[in-house]
Formats: sequence, structure tokens, C-alpha cells
Amino acid sequence: MLNVTLFAKKDCQLCDELKADLESMQEKFPHRIAEIDIESDAAIYEKYKDAIPVIEVGPYVVKAPISKAKLQMTLGAAQDRKTQLETLDDPVYNYKLKKSQKLTRGDRVSFWIAKRYLLLVNLFVFLYVGLPFLAPALMKAGATLPAKIIYRMYSPLCHQFGFRSFFLFGPQAFYPTAGAHIAGYETFEQATGILNLDDPYSQTRFDARRFIGNEEVGYKIAICERDVAIYLSILAFGLLYAATGRRLKPLHWMLWLALAIAPMALDGFSQLFSQFNWDWLRIYLPYRESPPVFRVVTGILFGFFTAWFAYPNMEESMKETRQYYIKKLAVIEASEE
Repeated sequence: MLNVTLFAKKDCQLCDELKADLESMQEKFPHRIAEIDIESDAAIYEKYKDAIPVIEVGPYVVKAPISKAKLQMTLGAAQDRKTQLETLDDPVYNYKLKKSQKLTRGDRVSFWIAKRYLLLVNLFVFLYVGLPFLAPALMKAGATLPAKIIYRMYSPLCHQFGFRSFFLFGPQAFYPTAGAHIAGYETFEQATGILNLDDPYSQTRFDARRFIGNEEVGYKIAICERDVAIYLSILAFGLLYAATGRRLKPLHWMLWLALAIAPMALDGFSQLFSQFNWDWLRIYLPYRESPPVFRVVTGILFGFFTAWFAYPNMEESMKETRQYYIKKLAVIEASEE
């Protein structure tokens, strides 16, 4: 028996006429109809809203207008193909047929994720960027053990230099090094007594990394200023993408390179190379320590535009997965009736 997948919607006269035509051919071409309401899924609706009714029979897809002759020809071709494959005992066909007849636990999990992936990703990013803020709050509350666990968890993921991190519960939001030349702020050296931070080979940089904070200066967030900006902007785009119904098209890769990669690379690498003790380079690139505003701005650009580049492409993949399982579920339910 043939499986005919019909994409239709309520109050569709052409759909009703097609179902009547299919019913009239039931004896000649035995089939079962798996009907899918295109309004049950936004992606399916966008795909078929101007084409219904649409039928899929094996590898054949026919869109409206569908005459009775075209329908008969399609069912006949599908029936001949099915008979030929069954006669040849084609292993690929048999595998696909067996797979299409059962919805496994793995299928259900995949379908569930495909429908809710954006919520899951947003929750993950929220937790990922939220825990570093929780660490200083715990320190302030006296819960040092869970706070230090969070700092330790993020230590392989971020350099955690105190002079490149934001602080909470203190008189300043950040403590730049003296080499950053930011007027009006107490430097990290003055606040902590940790010196020689302008030397990238200095062992005191490890002290600056391990420095969590105290009651006088506040407690640092467990990821650096740039990472805070990156993950908060990723979360912001994820929420925006959900609010707009996941309709934004992916950012072109050239724009992604120009808007996300280039600013952060310019800021980061110019700082990195300027701090090496290479006399010949100092002529062209004087020593610089990137100020927090540059770190935040480049982090926001990287996070937001990277999410814009990635999320719509992720949606395309999940859209195909949802359509596959919606069709598979409809066929299985039709076969059980």
C-alpha cells in the first residue's frame, strides 16, 4: 500500500477536491493518506502556504493545481517504483521502509530538541554567563566554597586576569593596569599591590589571575570583560531571534568577518603584539593595554553578529529535522488507523 502525504489546511476547497479524487482511486492504487495541517508548523506553513494542496508519494512531489490525470500518473509511477523495489529486494529501500514504520525513543528526543532547541540554547547561554555573576555574589554573602568552585570551573575557559575583569560590590567596576592610562580610576596595582603587570612574562600575572577580590575592592566576575560582553550579546540576540519568530536570515559570512571578527582581532592582536619585548616592533606598535570600553564594544560586536551568523543556520537544520519527524509521525499515525 502506498503512503500519500497530503499537505493541506482547514477550509481549503482544493484540498477537499483532491481528497475526493484520491478516494476515487483507492481501488486501483491502494493507499493511506497521512494529512499534515501546514498551520501546525511555521516552517511548513512558509514552505507550502502558496502551493497547497501538495502531495508526496515516494520520491514524487506534486503541487497545486493537481488534475485528476496528473494524480493518477503520479500514483501509478509510485506504485510501479514500489513494486520494482520490492521485487529487487533492495536493502536500502527495505531499511528506509522499516525505519519509517516506527518512531523510536531517539526519534522522539530528536524531535523534542528540534522544536525547543532555541529555548535550550538560550537557557544554556543564560546559565553560562549567569554563573560568573553568581560567584562574586556568593563571595559577598560569605559562601566562599561554592564561589571558588565557580571560579575554578571557568578558569580553563577564560584568563580571569583581575585587571581585565569587572568587579561587583566595590567602589569601582574595574581596575585597569597603570599601563592602560585611564584617568580617574585606582589602578589594579594600587588596589592589590600586585606589580609588574605590563610585562607579559611576569610571574605576577598569575597572581592577578588568582586574585578574586576582597571587601575593599569588591569581587571579580568569573569571566573577563570581553567574555561578559560576548555572552550577554549572544543571549540578547537569542532572545531577539525568539521574539521575532526566528524569521531573521543568516548574516553573510563576509559581514560576519567584517563586523564580528575584524574588530576583536584588531583590538586583541594589537594589544598582544605590543606587549612583547620586541624593540623593532615597538617602533611601529607602541605598548597598549586595551581599555574596558574597547573590550566591551568588540565583545558585543563579536557575540551579536556571530549569533546572527550561526542561529539562522541552526534554524535551517532544525527546520528540516522538524519537517522530517512531522511527516514520519503523520505516516505512522495513518498506518495505525
